[in-house]
Amino acid sequence: MARWVRARRGVVCTAVVGVLAAALPVAAGLPAARAAGENTSTNAVIIWDRNAQTAIWDVAGQQPQVQARSFAMVHGAVYDAVNAIAGRPYQPYLLAPRASGRESTDAAVATAAFQVLSSLFPAQRPRLQTQYDEWMANLPDDAAKRSGTAVGGQTAAAMISARQNDGAFGNPTWPVGTQPGQWRPTPPTFASDTAWVANLKPFLIPSASMFRSAGPPALTSERYARDLNEVKTIGAVNSTTRTLDQTQAAIWWHDRHLGEWEIKRQLATGRRLSTLQTARMFAMVDLTEADATIACFNEKAAWTSWRPVTAIQLADTDGNPATTADPTWAPLLVTPPHPDFTSGHTCFTTASMSTLAFFFGRDDIPFSAYSADSGTTRYFRGFSHAIAEVIEARVWGGIHTRSADTEGAKTGAKVTAYATRNYFRPRR
Repeated sequence: MARWVRARRGVVCTAVVGVLAAALPVAAGLPAARAAGENTSTNAVIIWDRNAQTAIWDVAGQQPQVQARSFAMVHGAVYDAVNAIAGRPYQPYLLAPRASGRESTDAAVATAAFQVLSSLFPAQRPRLQTQYDEWMANLPDDAAKRSGTAVGGQTAAAMISARQNDGAFGNPTWPVGTQPGQWRPTPPTFASDTAWVANLKPFLIPSASMFRSAGPPALTSERYARDLNEVKTIGAVNSTTRTLDQTQAAIWWHDRHLGEWEIKRQLATGRRLSTLQTARMFAMVDLTEADATIACFNEKAAWTSWRPVTAIQLADTDGNPATTADPTWAPLLVTPPHPDFTSGHTCFTTASMSTLAFFFGRDDIPFSAYSADSGTTRYFRGFSHAIAEVIEARVWGGIHTRSADTEGAKTGAKVTAYATRNYFRPRR
C-alpha cells in the first residue's frame, strides 16, 4: 500500500491513509465479475457519461461545484436502472424497479441519462432528443428495448423527484467581511458565486455539516504565518522558486474541464469493467464527490476565511509579526469566487480517488489525463499520488493555503468512509 501524502515538509494526512488501507480487502475478485466477452468500447455507461459531459460542461459550462450535482444525478439514475436489470446484486440508491433481467440495458442507460439531462438542461432538449433518438434507433425494436426504456424512465423519474427543492441555484453570493481574516471578493474578477452549494441537500451523508472541522489556524498563530509565507513565495505569479513542473501541475489541476472525467472512463475501459461494474463505480464516485463538495462548501460558509491574495495584501492587519504585507502580490491562478477554507478541489479529488481505491481494492493502478489549459498530460502511479499532488498544486497556484488543502482532503476522506459503509454494498 503506497503511503498517501508526503508533502514538501513531510506532512502526512493519516485520515486518507486509513480510508485507502481499509479499502484493500473489499474488491477482491473484481475482474472475475466481468461479463464474459463484453466489448467495453460500446459500454453504454461510458458513452452516456461522455454525452453527459457534453451537456454539463461543453454546452452548459457548469463550474465543478455545480457539475458535481449534475453528474451525481445522471449516474445515480443510471446505476439504479442497470442494477435492477442485473437482479439487484447491490443496494439500490433510490429504488430498484421490477425487472426480469431480459430488459435492454443499453435502452435503460440511455433513457435514464437522457431524461435526467433533459430535466437539468431544458434548453438543450432538442439536441439531447436527437442524440437519444439516434442511440435508440441502433437498438433492436423489440420487447427488451421497450422494457429497458421503462426501467430507465422509472429511475430517472425517481432521481428528478428526489432532487426537487434540494437547494440548488439559490442565493449565489457569499457574505462579505471587513475584519482581518474574513472573506471578501478577490481580483481580478471580484466575483462571488455558488454560495448555495453550502446548503445543498446531500446525496449520501445525513448532513452537510456532519464533518465540521475546528476551522482555519488563528491569524496570530505560527501555523498561519507558515501557511501564508509558503503560498506567498511559491504561489506568486512571478515566483522564482516554483518549478516548471509545479506551474504545469497548478494549471492542470485548475482546468475546469476536469481530468477526473477522463480518468474515470480510462479506468473503466482499461480495467475492462462490465456495464454493471461501470455503473456502480461511476455512481459511487460521482455521488461521493458531490457530497464532499457540499461538505466543503458548508465549511467555507462556516468559516468565511479570506483567500491568500487578500491575506498577503493585507498582512499588516492580521496581528501576526511573522507576516509582511505586499499590496501588489498576485497569485499564479485566478482565485475562485468563494472562501479559502476548505479547498473544494482537495475535497472533491480525495473523495473520488479514495472511492476508486475502495472500489478496486488497491491504490497502485496507474492513470493519466490531458489538460488543454496546461497543454500537458499528467501521469499518476496511483490514487494516493493524485491526492498528494492536488494538495500541493493548490498552494503552487497561489489560491489556497496548505491548511485549507489538507483539511479539505480530510473531509473528502470522511465522506468516502461514510458513503462506502452505507451505500452501494453487495446484497449477497
